[in-house]
Amino acid sequence: MLKRLVTLPALLVLFSSFSLSAATLTVDGLANKNTPKATDVAFQLIDMKTGKTLVAQRADQLQPPASLQKLVTALAAKLYLKDDFRFVTRLERHKDDVIVRFSGDPDFSSDDLDALFQSLRSSQSVIKGNIYINGSIFDDYERAIGLPWDNLGVCYSAPSSSISMDKNCATGNLYIKPGASKPSVLLSAKKPIHIDTSTLQIIKTKPTSDDYCQMKLLADNKNHYQIGGCIHESYLPIKLKFALQNTTAYAKANIEDALKKAGIQLKGKIVRDDNKTGTVITEHQSASLDTLVRDMLKHSDNLIADNILKTIGHVFYKQAGSYENGIAALQHILKQQANIDLSHAMLVDGSGLSRNNRLSVEQLIQVVSYIFKHPELGLINDLPVSGESGTLAFRSSVNKPPLKGQIQAKTGTLYGTYNLAGKIRTKSNHDLLFVQIVTNFHPADEKQSRWPVMKFEKSLYESIYQRF
Repeated sequence: MLKRLVTLPALLVLFSSFSLSAATLTVDGLANKNTPKATDVAFQLIDMKTGKTLVAQRADQLQPPASLQKLVTALAAKLYLKDDFRFVTRLERHKDDVIVRFSGDPDFSSDDLDALFQSLRSSQSVIKGNIYINGSIFDDYERAIGLPWDNLGVCYSAPSSSISMDKNCATGNLYIKPGASKPSVLLSAKKPIHIDTSTLQIIKTKPTSDDYCQMKLLADNKNHYQIGGCIHESYLPIKLKFALQNTTAYAKANIEDALKKAGIQLKGKIVRDDNKTGTVITEHQSASLDTLVRDMLKHSDNLIADNILKTIGHVFYKQAGSYENGIAALQHILKQQANIDLSHAMLVDGSGLSRNNRLSVEQLIQVVSYIFKHPELGLINDLPVSGESGTLAFRSSVNKPPLKGQIQAKTGTLYGTYNLAGKIRTKSNHDLLFVQIVTNFHPADEKQSRWPVMKFEKSLYESIYQRF
């Protein structure tokens, strides 16, 4: 067991590949050596067995957690909703009307909707009244504050809605074949969305550093998307993912399609009305919370995280779930059941996608520590493993020996932010818990991409692996 506090500068002097003296090397110095000037690093390392802090740097400063926020959401969900919780989407009947009661199920699909209406077909072939869409389980605010407007059309920003279907996302390929007069888009499946490429300019020369015109996306509230700007010719298609902008309109179109497939005639209309209720005809249950949380952490799924957060708020306060009451319930649950006080954090959503979220590594290390000290929650095995699974399978800083298979951690990435939190097993088989938040990372050369941060991480975690 380590008997003394080792500062991060000393750790990096002894075990990094940089031959600098202790007097000159600091965390900022290491970051500046590997990353652009002004990059910030906050870090904490603790002994899992004793809880003793071994390394701390800027540990009390509030920083953007990015998807590390999903660890907080996952812990609250496991403590409060429990593993056997399931989202339930129902068809209900009231007189001549049929109600589709959505539940915010983040994995509900148009195929699941088809199955519900196929089940209805066994008892009736004509709906004399209306079909009502009920989305009352959540409020109407489908995106958290602090989201950049220019990312709202892509699927990692898909709206968190009670009426969730097909991940609130449509995928397709953009083809720009050499010699073609205009690009074309082919969706992966028939979807009730419209895509316009008429303003997209095709550049026939090879890409250069002087290219300033980029491809851009605009979307409206009718699920219409306009792809503009510039793009170079290519033999390979470009995969695109379009976040739905109007979940109700998407549901209406899919209900119409489901009726046709089932051979059910509708005499009335399809209307959104969150006050309509009836007796249950048939229902669809989601996968268990345990499975959904595993997918959320392994693949950093934003929609699962935000819909779970709102569901916590809905169940806890017995009212329409929202970002606000979800956060309030989460803070109460963690304080009461895990003695984790996040009252001084800035929490806005369940996914970490909002730029307004702020947590310190001290606060996050409490969450990480609770997860690893309570294996009965099942969250440990849900975390990605370096070089093996999830978002750590291909993270170049840790996916090769000696770090391959030695780190279980959640990643978190936003523009200029690269985070990591979890456990590292060292060469001497010591289990250490850590939280890393790297912010303000903006390389002058865009071709460098994440490589400077990956060099920093590689040096840091290999040093920890060898030292402890």
